[in-house]
Amino acid sequence: MSTVDREVVLEALSALTGFTVKTFSANSSFAEKSRLKSAKTLDAGPQLDIYNLITTALLGQNVVTTKAAVQSYSLRTDLSKEIFVNMDEFFDPRFDHDFTHLTDTSVCMRGNEPYKRPCGWNRIALKVLNKYTDGNTWLGTDGWRQDSVAGEWPVSYHGTSIEGAIGISGSSYKPGPGQVYGRGIYSTYDIEQASGYSKEFISKKTGKKYRVLMQNRINPQNRKVCDRKDYWLIEIPECTSPVKEREIVEKSIRPYGILLKQV
Repeated sequence: MSTVDREVVLEALSALTGFTVKTFSANSSFAEKSRLKSAKTLDAGPQLDIYNLITTALLGQNVVTTKAAVQSYSLRTDLSKEIFVNMDEFFDPRFDHDFTHLTDTSVCMRGNEPYKRPCGWNRIALKVLNKYTDGNTWLGTDGWRQDSVAGEWPVSYHGTSIEGAIGISGSSYKPGPGQVYGRGIYSTYDIEQASGYSKEFISKKTGKKYRVLMQNRINPQNRKVCDRKDYWLIEIPECTSPVKEREIVEKSIRPYGILLKQV
């Protein structure tokens, strides 16, 4: 998987979600525990996938095992603080890209919005190709290009929890009192702005400190442009059910890469 150690990637996911993320094979009793779960708590156990990554990492919400699941399964009330990921289904190394030594900061366009490439970061690609019923147009076309293609969504970055993001002030974009723009998921096309909200962790594997962000595509039809136009909001009203929340997220913002930087 790219040039990043597998264990460091799992640690990055743990930093993003607040859970200890393990692979299926890291827990020999996982399959047995899954079989013992009641029908109420879903069949496959607490599994992280591309569909629930946003709600798990940014909203501190529920992890469910399938996109079509209609029942909430809250791991925050589960005795275990571990969740599991199928690395082969979650990541797509074909589209990994190391921007660590890239110094060209010229702005490209994606979805008719500025795209600032994540210079200094290493992107671990998520397996999103052919995963959504509306096809792959939202991703644009692969490879280097400066201009947008028809139908693609703009790129945004995010690395903080909703608790911090909802208090962003209009003047400085630092956490402050009150829900200035509303409840939901804030993100920005500006990698430097997003870096200020990145999660940090010290790897037990390497002993080094890293920052981690998510690289997303955001539906231009479902976003709210804030007063500062480099910040966008996907609104999620109070009292929205977990099922409805996932529906809003899936049609509005889709992560397609995990960004890592050694600091």
